[in-house]
Amino acid sequence: MPVSVFAPPALEPGTLRVTPIGGLGEIGRNMTVFEIDGKLLVVDCGVLFPEEHQPGVDLILPDFGPIRDRLDDVVAIVLTHGHEDHIGAVPYLLKLRQDIPLIGSTLTLALVEAKLKEHRITPYTLAVKEGQVEKLGPFELEFVAVNHSIPDALAVAIRTSAGVVLHTGDFKMDQLPLDDRITDLRAFARLGEEGVDLFLPDSTNADVPGFTPNERDIGPVLESVIAKAPRRVIVASFSSHVHRVQQVLDAAAANNRKVVLMGRSMVRNMGIAADLGYLKVPDGVLLDAKKAADMPDDRLVYMSTGSQGEPMAVLARMANLEHQIVVGKGDTVILASSLIPGNENAVYRVINGLMKLGATVVHKGNAKVHVSGHAAAGELLYCFNILKPKNVLPVHGEQRHLVANANLAIQTGVPEENTIIGEDGTVIDLKDGVAKIVGQLDLGYVYVDGSSVGEITDADLKDRRILAEEGFISIFVAIDPQTGKVIVGPEIQARGFAEDEDVFDDVLPQIIRALADAAENGTRDTHAFSQVVRRTVGRWVNTQHRRRPMIVPVVIEA
Repeated sequence: MPVSVFAPPALEPGTLRVTPIGGLGEIGRNMTVFEIDGKLLVVDCGVLFPEEHQPGVDLILPDFGPIRDRLDDVVAIVLTHGHEDHIGAVPYLLKLRQDIPLIGSTLTLALVEAKLKEHRITPYTLAVKEGQVEKLGPFELEFVAVNHSIPDALAVAIRTSAGVVLHTGDFKMDQLPLDDRITDLRAFARLGEEGVDLFLPDSTNADVPGFTPNERDIGPVLESVIAKAPRRVIVASFSSHVHRVQQVLDAAAANNRKVVLMGRSMVRNMGIAADLGYLKVPDGVLLDAKKAADMPDDRLVYMSTGSQGEPMAVLARMANLEHQIVVGKGDTVILASSLIPGNENAVYRVINGLMKLGATVVHKGNAKVHVSGHAAAGELLYCFNILKPKNVLPVHGEQRHLVANANLAIQTGVPEENTIIGEDGTVIDLKDGVAKIVGQLDLGYVYVDGSSVGEITDADLKDRRILAEEGFISIFVAIDPQTGKVIVGPEIQARGFAEDEDVFDDVLPQIIRALADAAENGTRDTHAFSQVVRRTVGRWVNTQHRRRPMIVPVVIEA
């Protein structure tokens, strides 16, 4: 059911307004705006990656509309961790105001600074650690260590005169993490004792029962797969998944293999992680790509991007024989990541392409080569019981995830009326311990397409889908506007519709007749004649061929 849009009232003094700009109803574009006493705080600013029905789109940004005219009121952008769906849109927001302070952990800020460097932006940053408290205008922020699939992730407790809010960012409760940095449940308990008025928990795995397996379980499996591989091993993962790359480096070293990092973002991010000490590189295990040609195939591991089937990433280019590494029989490909909803078809297309080339493909479906970075239902129940929040706004997930998370909250005693299933643009006001929806903004997708930002519309994407699926027909005709008599044409050009142009022989006399009839009925305008041609060809194509191609008529006066 379409969401009904209604404007929120003016914000009363001492009331905290919470507006999720992205991340509700989708996996990505995570961004939430908090407002009190005329000041704004932004938590996360991420991107969403396009699906197949969005051809040509590179990235999808949150709609900055609600804060575009109020950027001077933004006291900071808090970044919970360094994944693209939480930091990827920062350059586009800072282009609107470059001196908004960025607050995050050391690794998170290093990753975003490298990204901003490509956009020629030097940000103002403040590095924080767990346990640290910072005061920014009417907001007091306390940072809490949480465990995720990237090091240095933080939850943030936001204290205001209206109450205490806890935003988890992305998190899980791995009790044996690779970096020995666990989610700080003691801090959660302390906040619970203080009283959490609004809890914004990660919902990504809320519909998965039980507990997310330990990250350590993956290492022995990777080591075993690499040990048995007869030739090269290619591992695909997210370019910021430091823990997974660490495990691949360790498994390769144990099997006397060298590792080549593939993909610009993988090389950049792992260089940053190694420099800061988050990635421990065994001596001599990393190899420059240029020297790999001199190594025997059974001594090599390639660590690449492309685990989500992205068409321009390394793995998809290998599957399409568009990469310098030609995958063949005896090669082993490991997809060490989960499937982001909506990417399934693209991923299976890459898997099928690699298997067609003779590779053995190991993925989450047939081996334990990945565990999620998000808390499952069992972990979330612990959080609700520890925190005992007054109100809950599930974030970070599709509708099914948000509903599942709200149901978990209700099971632990949160009143149903205090759980809010929001959407992007839902406006929630918190006052006197009560959170309620007070508005719904009309927010859209902002598409990045090449160098253009926000210029591509949903109508443009619809046209692209029609071109891709139904083809294109152009009709040129020169007429006498007084009589509608055709002087030149009709000439028809088609692409992606039919090989044989003779197929249009039946419709040409219909176009001539329709133009003459239109002139007889008083039509004199070339635009009106164009519409006559469009309708005539459209009706014929639909009736005879059951197709709806894009039809572009060009009618000129002779």
